[in-house]
Amino acid sequence: MTTSTHGTPAEESADAAAKARAGGPPEDAGEGAPGHVRLRRALTVLLTERVVLLAALLVVLLVWMKVLDTGGYLLAPYDLTYLASALETMVPLCILGLAELLVMVSGRGGIDLSVGATVSLAGMVFGYTVSEWGWSPLLAVPATLVAGALLGAVNGFLVARLGFPALIATLATYYAYSSVALVGSGNKPVSTAPVRDLHSLTSRVPLPGLPDVPMQVFTFLLPCAVLVWLLVNRSTFGRKLYGVGTNDVAARFANVPVVSVRLRAFTLSGLLSAVVAVVTVGQFASARPDAGTVGNGMALPAITIAVLGGVAITGGIGRVGGVVVAALLVAWLNAGILLAFEGSQGSRIQLLALGVLLVCSALLNSVTARRTGGLR
Repeated sequence: MTTSTHGTPAEESADAAAKARAGGPPEDAGEGAPGHVRLRRALTVLLTERVVLLAALLVVLLVWMKVLDTGGYLLAPYDLTYLASALETMVPLCILGLAELLVMVSGRGGIDLSVGATVSLAGMVFGYTVSEWGWSPLLAVPATLVAGALLGAVNGFLVARLGFPALIATLATYYAYSSVALVGSGNKPVSTAPVRDLHSLTSRVPLPGLPDVPMQVFTFLLPCAVLVWLLVNRSTFGRKLYGVGTNDVAARFANVPVVSVRLRAFTLSGLLSAVVAVVTVGQFASARPDAGTVGNGMALPAITIAVLGGVAITGGIGRVGGVVVAALLVAWLNAGILLAFEGSQGSRIQLLALGVLLVCSALLNSVTARRTGGLR
């Protein structure tokens, strides 16, 4: 006597309904699946794969701006030359977005509001070592990186060792670092001949068949992105960082040094901020004490880019690719806004666009975490 391995029709219907509630497609949903199933799959990919969503938005932006350009609605051509020049603003913000990724992934509301002030203070260190002490850039750059790492380590000590909330600790150091940069320099930039010669660090690189691209894309941004990717994806520290950010209590039970991991995350954030300090000194041909804090500063756009790139403020989630594509999207969006509006109105619209992007990306992160279990 054989026993059927199939359930009753009612049981099979119940199983199918359970799978539907769980978000999975029916077992027979292959190439001939209904249109709504394929649409659901596509939406799931867009929700969980932030890089795919950002790439789609980037294409939409470029097409829309090209339509406006063709219709004569822009103040200047939105072409490859203009997009290449916009990469100058992308480089520092993208590197700072990577710094925020490291801190935010570490969990417990990790955030670094002091990155802009660190850029200012480390930039003054760079300027003085080159101008006043006569150091060559080969010595001044490592000294600047060490200074930035020490400033980041102060944040890490306050947050990881003393248990200060990251928001309060880094806001306090933001004020402190900004003040030291302004007072120590007499609120005057350092723009002597040796510092002006550093502009060669950010010259343009000719590419065959393409517009000239800022050199810092290849000398600073790409190395930083690759190194951070290797750090978080291919190193023991990266696995510990995501583990601590996901559940620091479980990480302690697993003998993961939670305090040390968070301290190193903030230290690396300061190190990356110092890299941006070198870039900004080269761009401005001057070491300015307010380079990272003037106007709305660099910290808030960097945080916006990190969140837009899929980094969860709650910790444990974030990818380097998402941050890089998000930085490119923000840079080209801002560049397009400046062409669409005259005078200072463009700058105001940029702030509105950043605010909308931040709210929408935070909302999308929350919805994705609830419906699909997180971003990839």
